[in-house]
Amino acid sequence: MKELIRTNDAVVLSFSQSLLKDAGIHCLVADQSMSILEGSLGLLPRRLLVEGERIDEARRILSDAGLSAELRIPGDE
Repeated sequence: MKELIRTNDAVVLSFSQSLLKDAGIHCLVADQSMSILEGSLGLLPRRLLVEGERIDEARRILSDAGLSAELRIPGDE
């Protein structure tokens, strides 16, 4: 799994997951349980992880949907 997005914006995460699911790309939101430690304030970012062999396709889908500013820079995963 490779990191595609790191954000604390629940809307961006939900929208991204929906787009990837519609495209048949398995993804995972990591660090969701950290909200328990922070008191559900949304301060700690969550990471959207995607299958490594489909990272380029996932990037293209999210970029086409206007989320390119949210994408991690390749190599920062």
